Amino acid sequence: MNIRKLNPESGPWAAYGARLRKLRQELGWRQRDLAERVGYAEPHISGVEIAVKKPTLKFSAAVDTAMGLTNTDQSFEREFRQIKFGALLEGFPQYVDLEKQAVEVRVFETGIVPGLLQTPEYALVLADHAVHRGAITRDQADARVRTLAERQRALVRSSSPMIFAVLDESCIRRSVGGLEVMKSQFKRLLEFAALPNTVLQVAPFVIGERRPVDLPIYLLTLPDRGIVSYAESQTRGHLDREMASVATLMTAYHQLQAESLSQAETVALIKQAEREHP
Repeated sequence: MNIRKLNPESGPWAAYGARLRKLRQELGWRQRDLAERVGYAEPHISGVEIAVKKPTLKFSAAVDTAMGLTNTDQSFEREFRQIKFGALLEGFPQYVDLEKQAVEVRVFETGIVPGLLQTPEYALVLADHAVHRGAITRDQADARVRTLAERQRALVRSSSPMIFAVLDESCIRRSVGGLEVMKSQFKRLLEFAALPNTVLQVAPFVIGERRPVDLPIYLLTLPDRGIVSYAESQTRGHLDREMASVATLMTAYHQLQAESLSQAETVALIKQAEREHP
């Protein structure tokens, strides 16, 4: 039988496939045996092993179950997430999965426009400068921009969620990428505000100490009306399902909205910032 030689150093998916073959052979399984256990066709197993077919999260989880690797250091789901979301903070890939299911999304951001509202040009400038600082690699920057585009597409669906976005005024005043990038970003914000399933507000500088939160907030209301929060530090992210702490954040978010400009006032402020941008 002609067995194709693998080169795990040719890329992350090749390394994934080579490891899959190695563990499968150590178990004494043929490709057909693994295929039966994970519910995929034998050619699919072969394609993943030789890296002509990319695995999915679902496939990786099925392999983990079949091989007894779930929640272990050798988990293929863990490897998949590292390859696909390596540039993202811990907890964020899980947040993205839940975001696709949400019926309501609430966001508060300081300093930069939140990802769901960014133009591709704005997002690329941020990613490029992260590469320049040595914070991430070029491949990770590209993955970060692709992930953002996928998130934005996922929220444009037949039953689009309600999206509530509060931006600290610093998001509007801080220049990112120069005049042309900002002109496009201002236009994007105005388009977002005009959608039937969105509410856009700015928390102005003048509210001072009345601003109830100092860090970014992400809150998801799921179809079962459960609420999940996600928060970030500079290096880590944390997904929270505990009702007590999530409820506290939801209260703070409502207080923030009450102190913020109305959507009409927000639109006027964005248009003013656009005219005044140097």
